[in-house]
Amino acid sequence: MSVTSALRPPQILSDLTHLLFPKKCLSCEEELTQKERTVCSLCTQNFTETNFHLDSEPTILDKLFWGRVSIHHTYALFFFEKEKTTQKILFQLKYGHNKRVGEHFGREIGKRLKLHAGFQDVDAILPVPLHPKKEFTRGYNQSEVLARGICEEMQLPMDTKSVRRVKHGVSQTRKSRFERWDSIQTTFVVDDHILSYKHVALVDDVVTTGSTLEVIARAILEKHPEVKVSVVTLAMT
Repeated sequence: MSVTSALRPPQILSDLTHLLFPKKCLSCEEELTQKERTVCSLCTQNFTETNFHLDSEPTILDKLFWGRVSIHHTYALFFFEKEKTTQKILFQLKYGHNKRVGEHFGREIGKRLKLHAGFQDVDAILPVPLHPKKEFTRGYNQSEVLARGICEEMQLPMDTKSVRRVKHGVSQTRKSRFERWDSIQTTFVVDDHILSYKHVALVDDVVTTGSTLEVIARAILEKHPEVKVSVVTLAMT
């Protein structure tokens, strides 16, 4: 039997599977070609990656927290752009019940963090928590889905217990920075388990003003002043 003929049946099976169960782009949900695995080539070309993991100087995301709270390092995968791939990805993750998109881009973040010197000693990944009511309504925590992909790639534990959200509030999207800050001062509590870490990375889907991450970081540092707190997000505005 020739090598060509030996390989033919699996290829036929692959073609048939693709025909019956076509995979769709995680961003635009258009059908993928057999060579495309998760995101179509058009969507891949239609977002702006930050490449913060390659920067030796402080990034604009680092500077966002200057003078507000001590953040060890920051990282965002994309710059958010309206009417482009990043907006579609965030919609799929947050409102489209698409866990695959979060896990996929979580792994992509993890690959880049492994190249970032500032994240080499991270002990645990902490997703920004949702209030239980909101998580029940949405079906899952999008930050936790992202964190799962990061943990899988970096072989790190995910901690969903050390930081809890105890106040259920309305969306922060249309609030000013001061209004966001004022509304979330009593939103989060930190458990004593945080004392077992030397470096934790907070994970959120998108950072705009940074108020939520600032409040959580402050709460962690009040409980454990010696710990290093870093910030990781899928996108930044």
